[in-house]
Amino acid sequence: MIRRICSFSLALLLAGPFLAGPTLAAPDGAAIFADLCAPCHAPSRLGGTGPALIPETLGRLHGDALEAIIAKGRPATQMAGFADRLAPDAIAAVAAYLAQPLAEAPVWTAEDIAATRTLVPAYVAAPAPVFKGDPLNITLVVETGDHHISVLDGDSFAVLDRFATPFAVHGGPKFSPDGRYVFVMSRDGWVQKYDIWSLAEVGRVRAGLNSRNIAISADGKWLAVANYLPATLTILSTADLSVARVMPVAARNGTPSRVAAVYQAPQRGTFVLALKDVPEIWEVAFTEDGGPYSEGFVHSNENGMQEAMGVERGLFARRRIDVSAPLDDFFFSPNYRNLIGTNREAETGVVVNLDVGREIATLPLPGMPHLGSGITWMRNGHRVMAAPHLTEGRISVIDMQDWSLIKIIETSGPGFFLRSHASSPYVWADVFTGPHKGEMHIIDKQTLEVVRVLKPAPGKTVAHTEFTRDGRYALVSVWEDDGAVIVYDAATFTEVMRLPMSKPAGKYNVWNKISFEDGTSH
Repeated sequence: MIRRICSFSLALLLAGPFLAGPTLAAPDGAAIFADLCAPCHAPSRLGGTGPALIPETLGRLHGDALEAIIAKGRPATQMAGFADRLAPDAIAAVAAYLAQPLAEAPVWTAEDIAATRTLVPAYVAAPAPVFKGDPLNITLVVETGDHHISVLDGDSFAVLDRFATPFAVHGGPKFSPDGRYVFVMSRDGWVQKYDIWSLAEVGRVRAGLNSRNIAISADGKWLAVANYLPATLTILSTADLSVARVMPVAARNGTPSRVAAVYQAPQRGTFVLALKDVPEIWEVAFTEDGGPYSEGFVHSNENGMQEAMGVERGLFARRRIDVSAPLDDFFFSPNYRNLIGTNREAETGVVVNLDVGREIATLPLPGMPHLGSGITWMRNGHRVMAAPHLTEGRISVIDMQDWSLIKIIETSGPGFFLRSHASSPYVWADVFTGPHKGEMHIIDKQTLEVVRVLKPAPGKTVAHTEFTRDGRYALVSVWEDDGAVIVYDAATFTEVMRLPMSKPAGKYNVWNKISFEDGTSH
């Protein structure tokens, strides 16, 4: 949070105005922030060399936890602790100030974004990978403990590189279609481009102030950034991270909406947006022949006729699809014709056919389903989908032909991620919270029965499985600051090795992502 102290501020501290005695006024959190924190985090609290310090980016970090960071600092960062300089009541005043929402909703224009763009001067694109091994079998490990990513060789599991990322990476990295480049996004809107072949950063830009995830177009030209703050969709050129478009997001009646997520729909040539606050789904074309999409009355839908109001067509044309309630979590059929959506307050999900633009079915999905980590596979000639539930020890399995509930698989606690691979007969399902956290359930894809429960690190969080390109090995995270990536033989469930890591929150294999492998999320 506070990375440096100017000499003037240090003098004030040493003079003792914040080490308040009983006769002095209560500490002023805003004044302390302005003196000590603003040089790194900006007077606006929207971030500078340090991350943004607003409720939207702090998330669940508040109260005692936030005060502890102010007092003790953050290990492996430039954030120093101030327990020896700030009295407890002064620390509490700063934490309380940071928990307050901004007085006015900030704006972040294309010009603001462009002003943050930096390309690495020393970067040179290598003509071929600078390492031996299969570049499509690279697995990236996001280490949130100290804000780095490790680049793993998928055959030897050697760490080829370990590079610093923006603070608090959020959402899965996205790869260019050829697997050479990867784009990483942080919660406070920074987008970083990294060249896997060269093992080098290319550049970065701040596309939003509080962002949720990113998606890359099927042709690899455009990167879409879903923003909570401000309520926009930012589209960047992947070539040089320049701004192509900033789209304000609002309902037909003008109500603004946060963008909960953005996804690539490759067969449709569109980005699909989940809107947090309004009952609409948006499609935004990433091809020159997008649309036409009508925003108003249509006089004739006859082929070749163009009698409609408010028609959008071409690159970045927008289509609105009305739904019965806001949907902030999506899952797609492999052909991207059907979207399964839910929101965190609902007990049901809906199926939206994107071709006709309306809801066609409802699904019973109690217990806060996590559709974003759902997977699909073939079973008895039918494609099925499965999703864990964040508040219940259950996994729902749905027939994607008639949208019926096939089975609820009981587990020992609420899970967060499901993973599999086309070559594997099993689903790996973690338990993320509760007394049984750290257990990994191995589920037979055909019988839908739990065949094994692994307990690799009792008492610790064990989650997020990823497979190597050929599906031979399954990589599992011990999700702790002093954690590890455990490499398992995916057929025998035996441990092969452990790679020490700093809170390895997610792992992403290049081939599985760019080939849209059934067993991984997209």
